[in-house]
Amino acid sequence: MSRVFLATALEGVATFWRVHRRDGVTLGFTSHDRDLTFGGVLHRAAPGMIPSAIRTSRHLADDSAEVEGALAHDSIGEIDLAMGRYDHAAIAIGAVDWETLEHVELFSGTLGAVHAADGRFTAELRSAKAALERDPVPRTSPLCRALFCGPGCTLSAARYTVTALLVAHDGGSGRFRFAGIDHHAFNHGELHWLDGPMAGLRARVIDAADEGLVLDVPANPVPAGVRARLREGCDHTLATCGARFANAVNFQGEPFLPGNDLLSRYPTAS
Repeated sequence: MSRVFLATALEGVATFWRVHRRDGVTLGFTSHDRDLTFGGVLHRAAPGMIPSAIRTSRHLADDSAEVEGALAHDSIGEIDLAMGRYDHAAIAIGAVDWETLEHVELFSGTLGAVHAADGRFTAELRSAKAALERDPVPRTSPLCRALFCGPGCTLSAARYTVTALLVAHDGGSGRFRFAGIDHHAFNHGELHWLDGPMAGLRARVIDAADEGLVLDVPANPVPAGVRARLREGCDHTLATCGARFANAVNFQGEPFLPGNDLLSRYPTAS
């Protein structure tokens, strides 16, 4: 039988938080005045972190929770938040007996919007029921709806993925130039840093030129020689799907479907 917390007047109970980042790093914090280790995770004392009331229900609406705290701990900083290290991180919040280390998880979900101001941050927590808000019905579109190298696309991700060394990073233009690749092929693609100061972070390529790639997340200066895993990109048009990838048979869009302007069209002289 699981432990029932706060069943008596005086109990040594504290709250704890676990943050599982997408780069593989797990951080633990507790409102207790000393560090606690349980469940294989060291939970640092962070009395400045204050959770709001956690409300769960049997309804389909997303459960409400929020956490705020001081950006004073070495494990969490404004730079890390700005770089996206905590974007969509998995969160677990619960109660722990600081004497017996018995603990129970009260809330689990992912980090939503994170706001930082005046040395403090506020993070919106979204429960697993937030996935029910997504509309699963596909919408007609002239562009392909399939994720490149994902379900429906059928192309092999390994075929279009390479590991490359960074040659230079231009801080002025924000471009990253890699050795031995055609940068243009990676426009709309993805990048995963394997080492260096950005290790573990992922980003999307929003512009590609001979001079290098521009990413969609801010980056600190990155030294030459750092490795990154790059996946080519696709602009999701039928022309690119057929001419570049020979995959038009799997195109997940309606490029020839008349648009909303059909009634306003009129003939013109050739």
